[in-house]
Amino acid sequence: MLRSIISSLVNVFRIPELRRKLLITLMLLAVYRVGIYVTIPGIDVNVLGQVIKKSTEATGQTDSASSRAVSIVDMFSGGALSHCGLFALGIMPYISASIIFQLLTTVIKPLEELSKEGEAGRKKINQYTRYATVGLCLVWGFTTARWVEGLKADDLSAVVPNPGMGFELASIVTLTAGTIFLMWLGEQIDEYGIGNGISLIIMAGIVARMPSAMFQMIRTKFEMTFRPAEGRFGLVMLLVLAAMYVAVVVAVIIIQQGQRRITVQTAKQTRGRRVYGGQQHYMPLRVNHAGVIPIIFAQSLLTFPGLLVRMVANRVSPADHPALARFMSGMASQLSIGAFGYVVVYVIMIFFFCFFWTAVAFNPVKMAEDWKQYGHFVPGIRPGKRTAEYLERLMTRITLAGAAFLAAVAILPQLFNKYLNLDWQMASIYGGTGLLIVVGVALDVVQKIESHLLMRHYDGFIKGHPVRGRR
Repeated sequence: MLRSIISSLVNVFRIPELRRKLLITLMLLAVYRVGIYVTIPGIDVNVLGQVIKKSTEATGQTDSASSRAVSIVDMFSGGALSHCGLFALGIMPYISASIIFQLLTTVIKPLEELSKEGEAGRKKINQYTRYATVGLCLVWGFTTARWVEGLKADDLSAVVPNPGMGFELASIVTLTAGTIFLMWLGEQIDEYGIGNGISLIIMAGIVARMPSAMFQMIRTKFEMTFRPAEGRFGLVMLLVLAAMYVAVVVAVIIIQQGQRRITVQTAKQTRGRRVYGGQQHYMPLRVNHAGVIPIIFAQSLLTFPGLLVRMVANRVSPADHPALARFMSGMASQLSIGAFGYVVVYVIMIFFFCFFWTAVAFNPVKMAEDWKQYGHFVPGIRPGKRTAEYLERLMTRITLAGAAFLAAVAILPQLFNKYLNLDWQMASIYGGTGLLIVVGVALDVVQKIESHLLMRHYDGFIKGHPVRGRR
């Protein structure tokens, strides 16, 4: 198997078109990584370096609820938020706007009619999505600017020497321009590179943070002994953690690729002396039909309200309003990442969005009617209403399994952080949105490269075992 993979990698660079696409993709991703370290105007770089060094060296720095929330946002920006870089907002405003418009298309009639107009309608919806992205960038840019103004080093030196409206306006314009540039970069990868540009940008940011997280864990938690000191890991524990990571990745790949294949029969039709139809084919129903969207929605809806509640709780005076102060403090504690209340609400929201998104994207009634019209049917199931009920019942069971899988992967980082005392940055690579995105995008890119190899009469990466992409 290893020899087959090495041979396939060599064949990749033998195909001029594929080699050019890969080099263009890598070059554009390198531009994205360089832009992360271009700081926002008005920032004292020396003080910022002290703040970054302090947050990197402090082992318990990421254990607070606010820093965990910042760490999640920083993961999607590839570390640009912690460096106060040009791409601090990342591509997430565009992703959020795209998801919102996909949902609105099924609810608002004019948008639904626009989506059915073909390429012209899709271009119009994409234009609206870009406008919504700019609006989200303006709001998130202002919030980020206020957060940067509050950063200080150990000697109380401010990262922003001259805070105020001037810095905030410059930051909003800079961060909005950075997100728009990333959108353009993703479109260039779509056109001239290989794979989905937006997904590759997110994946590059997540993967780039993994080595530093692993090095941080080894430096602070690892001892070359079999009997580690309290709070540190020995060699056996490190091997166990590595094996657990491999097991989680394998499980994610299996579920991401998992399908329930439905046998579909074509009715026979006699025309003259010839008989048409009668063939069987299969329609695959994915176990994880909703993808990573439920986790993104649930995380977004829980992270920002938690930060807002903590801000209000810090402003309420216990002396003037003791009951309100206790209530807000309890709410802030339960909504902090890793708390029992947060985990329960998080899991419930993941299940809700899994079923909601599947109901939006999968319409069993329309599918059953189309099958009936074209003479397709499921063996043993009456066409029409009975087929729709069968598909809906089957998809409900599959979605339940997919939602349980997503919920388990989503809470893994919190369990590793709480029970294994792993730093939050390290624990986050064991599950959650980041791992699902990395695995899904990697499978998609490998499938596209393999299709190029097969088209040129080469074997795939693994001979006799084709790789299926995300779609």
